[in-house]
Amino acid sequence: MEKYDAVVVGAGHAGCEAALALARTGQKTLLLTLSLDAVAFLACNPSIGGTAKGHLVCEVDALGGEMGVNTDKTLIQIRMLNSGKGPAVQSLRAQADKVAYHTEMKKTLENTPNLYLKQGEVCDIVDNGEEKIVKTVVGDEFSCRAIVFATGVYLNSDIVIGPYVENVGPNGFKNAKYLSNCLKKLGIKLLRFKTGTPARVNGRSIDYSQLQEQKGEENIQTFSFLTKKKPKNVSSCYLTYTNENTHKIIRDNLYRNPTISGEIKGIGPRYCPSIETKIVRFADKDKHQLFLEPEALSTNEVYIQGFSTSMPTDVQKDMIHSVKGLENAEIMRDSYAIEYDCIDPVQLLPTLGLKDRKGFYFAGQINGTSGYEEAAAQGIIAGINASLYLRNKEELVLTRSDAYIGVLIDDIVTKGTNEPYRMMTSRAEYRLTLRQDNADMRLTEIGRKVGLVDDKRYKVFKNKLKKLEQAKALLDIKLKLDDTLVELFEENNESVPRTSISVREALKRVNIDLFKINKKYSIYSEKEYPYDIINELNIMTKFEGYLKIQQEEIARSKKNEEIEIPAEFQYTGLKGLRAETIQKLQEIKPLNIGQASRISGVSPADIAVLSVLIKRFKEQNKNWGMYGKID
Repeated sequence: MEKYDAVVVGAGHAGCEAALALARTGQKTLLLTLSLDAVAFLACNPSIGGTAKGHLVCEVDALGGEMGVNTDKTLIQIRMLNSGKGPAVQSLRAQADKVAYHTEMKKTLENTPNLYLKQGEVCDIVDNGEEKIVKTVVGDEFSCRAIVFATGVYLNSDIVIGPYVENVGPNGFKNAKYLSNCLKKLGIKLLRFKTGTPARVNGRSIDYSQLQEQKGEENIQTFSFLTKKKPKNVSSCYLTYTNENTHKIIRDNLYRNPTISGEIKGIGPRYCPSIETKIVRFADKDKHQLFLEPEALSTNEVYIQGFSTSMPTDVQKDMIHSVKGLENAEIMRDSYAIEYDCIDPVQLLPTLGLKDRKGFYFAGQINGTSGYEEAAAQGIIAGINASLYLRNKEELVLTRSDAYIGVLIDDIVTKGTNEPYRMMTSRAEYRLTLRQDNADMRLTEIGRKVGLVDDKRYKVFKNKLKKLEQAKALLDIKLKLDDTLVELFEENNESVPRTSISVREALKRVNIDLFKINKKYSIYSEKEYPYDIINELNIMTKFEGYLKIQQEEIARSKKNEEIEIPAEFQYTGLKGLRAETIQKLQEIKPLNIGQASRISGVSPADIAVLSVLIKRFKEQNKNWGMYGKID
């Protein structure tokens, strides 16, 4: 039997990050995948990032992960979404070359010390306490002390197109037929969810002259803080819309939709619904946006974002041909829905470790989430914590004020989810603090502490801190009241000051930023102070008042997070708490009062009583710890 420190099951975006985190922190790691051709495969849209998702990618990067690095290497277009809004909701989004993304990530995995890739399907898991045994269908057995499950949407998955159902994974890849039962045997509760992907059409058959071109942007932040060379935009996306004819075709054929006819029973995503769901849910809308996105430079396949459906193929064809620019589109891959098993994430700790079994970690869509970025974010945390567990060190919990990753994990393990969970900026209460541009400032030291941030990355980070301090000093430079200053203010519709003004004071004006000032005065040379430094300094200075208020809010909220609930604290029979509250506290087993207060159905009155009871418990039991008694 081959022995490893850890086994990662699944090589999607969660599995890749988990395996790299383990291997890079010195753990001998086996990455098992159903197909080596599906490593880091972009099964749905050929893009990375998007609203709130861009934040997650930058945070994964800041902790020492790979998704940002790989995206910057393989992107064919990059844009900043919501650029007309404030920095709290601006998000990077890139079109990745689907083929290159898989190839580059696989190459990285293959060349990482301590990491071993193997194609194989898991059919049984044996938990002997300290030792776990992973068995495959061909008879291989692997011994390890920690397992990370990152199986994506492959668990007992079914592809559905109209009345046609096939027991396979995304894109027709082999699925995991046995692992669901293994998890059930371990006492893990499963859910059944659904997602889907639109059709792909031949780019040669699209009439682009009728469509609105969406170009990329040049001088913006990249996903990885290590990227020095600016990525090039070599492809465009195109915008079109559905119309009343499209909607009529869908309405006339709703009876043939597998969800309505009963073929699909899984719960689908609220925030990325099928086109037929949009037509029914938003019946008053006369059109819906569709984006045509190139899949890769080596293919003519084009992805129709926003047009996911599980309708029969003849209906799909009519729907697509009803859209402006797609009248003669050749369908290369049909759209499909996919149903799959996942676990109820309330069974997990905020470390993504299983509550009742040590050494078991779960990451990605197996936890009921959706999206590549959410998967990678969970993957790196699961990998870090599996590594810390193996090294007998305290595991990492990111809070809601630390990162979007903290918000994501806290949401799913505390509240659970009854549909595929998607990260959005509105879910983060401290989003002005949790920007993508400062992800390294928030998380690189944490990544260094857990052993994942290497010397190269840490040197880049330290150099940025040094440059920022130097750049801050220049904010006190006085701008004389002369023609240049008058032009700056008048061009930006601001009232001209009566005296000279410092750069810092000028930045307080709504329509003036550091880029505009620098264009007039050349205070910061591009060679010495690149885009990321100027952007960071601009945001920190313009919003310092709001940021100070948010930091005070964070400090107040942390008081509840610091009131830990001992592992041995018993909820049964507690007086003063409602039966519903006791039931939910027993199920979630919150680590602290802060987490307890976010459990659905637990009221502020319950928290007040619980705080008193915990204080009394601690006074009566001096030798306690979050994970048990301290000898």
